[in-house]
Amino acid sequence: MGIVAGLDCSSAYTRIVVCDAETGEVIRQGHAQHPAGEAAPESWLLSLGEAADGGMLEEVSAIGVSAQPHSVVPLDADGRPVRPALAGADDRARSAAFALVDALGGKAAWAEAVGAVPQATHPVAQLRWLASQEPEAARRTTHVLQPQDWLVWQLLGRPSRWTTDRGGASGTGYWSAVSGTWRHELAELAIGHPVSLPELLGPAEAAGRTPEGLLISAGTGETMAAALGLGVGRGDAVVALGASGSVCAVHHEALTDPSGTITGFADATGHHLPMVRTLNATRVLRGTAELLGRDLPELSELALTSTPGAHGLVLLPYLAGERTPDLPHTAGTLSGLRRESMKPEHLARAAFEGMLCGLADAAEVLRRRGVAINRVFLLGQAATLPAVKTLAPALLGAEVVVPEPADYTALGAARQAAWAQGVDEGRLTAEEPPAWAAAKGERFEPDEEESAVGSAVRQQYAAVREEIHPGALG
Repeated sequence: MGIVAGLDCSSAYTRIVVCDAETGEVIRQGHAQHPAGEAAPESWLLSLGEAADGGMLEEVSAIGVSAQPHSVVPLDADGRPVRPALAGADDRARSAAFALVDALGGKAAWAEAVGAVPQATHPVAQLRWLASQEPEAARRTTHVLQPQDWLVWQLLGRPSRWTTDRGGASGTGYWSAVSGTWRHELAELAIGHPVSLPELLGPAEAAGRTPEGLLISAGTGETMAAALGLGVGRGDAVVALGASGSVCAVHHEALTDPSGTITGFADATGHHLPMVRTLNATRVLRGTAELLGRDLPELSELALTSTPGAHGLVLLPYLAGERTPDLPHTAGTLSGLRRESMKPEHLARAAFEGMLCGLADAAEVLRRRGVAINRVFLLGQAATLPAVKTLAPALLGAEVVVPEPADYTALGAARQAAWAQGVDEGRLTAEEPPAWAAAKGERFEPDEEESAVGSAVRQQYAAVREEIHPGALG
């Protein structure tokens, strides 16, 4: 069956995992940091070389590539970058995103066109920023790639064509999740002139072979690779707890949302991965911990000494404004203050319940559109806190899995490589990826009583949200 490798080129590092192609068992791993600041794409190759040093890729027969999402590599007619890569975490393109929304006629027009409304992090907005702020670089741009596309092209020896996959393409803002095709006119609207976009490959299709004969799979974005590495399928959702939060779930069809609340990503298997984001997740816990003079583990311990519903205390966790519901200029609200509720443990509990109820609101947006969410993979450092593991199943209304630490993005890239190789050799079909085991981890499922309590807490939270922000969630 052979050995395959998965490469994850994030904004900060390159990780490599080498796996058994049949089982997904990890054989060895490599890691190297990226330079800080705006990155010349060539630096990713140096980082890859460092991560692969010492025979990391010996006996490997296929490689999959994933890379940082929402980043742009603009190339000139000779295939040379016209500037360092535009990073997905760069917020400079915020005004450019607003301008693009207006240029096409509003959020609904964008949702209908591509399944997403431009945000500052989308390549379409970054191209608009490039045109307005660095017009000479924009003028010289004739090809537009994402980091995984550029790396695949380099590994293949810089052939005459560029390729990508539908998962990565779905994050650009100029690929339609509904039709599965590029919207070239939207890329042109952004940068001001026609540009070449990469050829779209199927999920199990190979991009080609390196000069040494290694098969390179289509590549994909980090979110899509992580979902493939975790082993999520229909009925599964991934909830990420960073400073902000997100909920995405596997679905059989593209979703369009005129409000822009749902972003219509595609996954790396031929399905869709609609996502709803919140602006507040772990930042809520950290702010509360600082207020109470505790660290996060102490805050978790304190919260579990309170009771469900935090003695009537409800925290609407909109500390950075909010995206779901769409309240960009609002602030958080602490409701239900009574003398008996003014205790540290109740505030701690309200912080955890508020954060999780906010994410449950995001999950409900998807459920109302027919997306099944029966199992939730909970990611992020805060997912390991006992209070999160205790409260999440009932508040999210699903079985919760807290996966063991692993390089799931790189594992997803490796699984894609094993899939493409299996199809190339006639061992696998293009309909299903190899049957690697799903992520191991702790599993939590609410019983009937816990579900009833969780429903009551959600109702208490929703009543306060509706009183303060009537009709915010429709």
